Amino acid sequence: MRERPRLFLTLTAPSFGPVHRATADGQRCRPRRDAGRCDHGRPLGCPAVHEADDPRTGQPICPDCYDYPAHVLWHAYAGRLWKAFTDNLYNHLAARVGRTRTGLRRSLRISYAKVAEYQRRAAVHIHAVVRLDGAHGPDDPPPAWATADVLTAVVRTAAAAVRLRTRYSAALGEHELRWGTELDARPLRVFGGGEGLADDAVAAYVAKYVTKGATDTGAGLDHQISTPDDITAAPVSAHVRALMRACWRLGGLAELEPLRLHAWAHTLGYRGHILTKSRTYSTTYTALRAERADHQSGATQLTNADLITDAHWRYIGSGHTPGAALLAAGIAQDHARNREIAREELGVMSTGGGGA
Repeated sequence: MRERPRLFLTLTAPSFGPVHRATADGQRCRPRRDAGRCDHGRPLGCPAVHEADDPRTGQPICPDCYDYPAHVLWHAYAGRLWKAFTDNLYNHLAARVGRTRTGLRRSLRISYAKVAEYQRRAAVHIHAVVRLDGAHGPDDPPPAWATADVLTAVVRTAAAAVRLRTRYSAALGEHELRWGTELDARPLRVFGGGEGLADDAVAAYVAKYVTKGATDTGAGLDHQISTPDDITAAPVSAHVRALMRACWRLGGLAELEPLRLHAWAHTLGYRGHILTKSRTYSTTYTALRAERADHQSGATQLTNADLITDAHWRYIGSGHTPGAALLAAGIAQDHARNREIAREELGVMSTGGGGA
């Protein structure tokens, strides 16, 4: 399966308003020639240089201009946006090779595994490995015309074509939801192969994304919110608190009740799992649970042919490999920074200067 056409894909959320951003090489955040101001009297630009660990990074230039309802609704519909994207993949792939969707499904299947990551602006991005298989799944090779280049081309058009409309609300109107314009699609190569992103690099990326939940990134909490007072007391930034309050406010609208925004206010409206996959991408969780249960009950018996005996052991070393050490250091740094931000927010609240 590692020789199959595969992409490492990143889909982003659209802009809900300008935010402070970290820059490289001493570039300014949002330089502007004019000294314009928004309708709320705040500067439209930012001449500062923000480091990656600057607490202002990801915070709105003007919180009053920022479209918090759209941000929350985009999170709530993220699963449907992904479904629309994968449906489009089949449609655009069929059109590219001159087949009907039904005819395409007789010879090819699209499999994926994806993880969700909260960015500094508290918006979820989707990172996925997308693979082309034959019609019968992982054990069936795809047609010869199904290449990584073909997949790359249709990924871009399929994502750009996604449009979803939210249910109409007298308080909000109707929102049109789409993916952001920033899309990255890179072919995957087998370890030691030619051009493309290596398998081990993707494994490191995925490991980092999976370990960065809403709490770890400062973009939410790891437990549900019961009352608005919980939002006030939450050790989060003013931006994240505003998103939680938007969830709570929208969750009280009868027409948005199916989105269960009160129940998901702690994750800023995002209702999906951090890690998901298509059924045919690999073994199922049901099969893994069954294997574990059989092993624990003693139902699984190993034969001598299954056993490997090694009578000689030698010490090789301890600790991380160089690549794993970099990953561990990055995760530790993220945790330390998030704890620092939480302490700062609690300090502000204790002195009576609570956020929005």
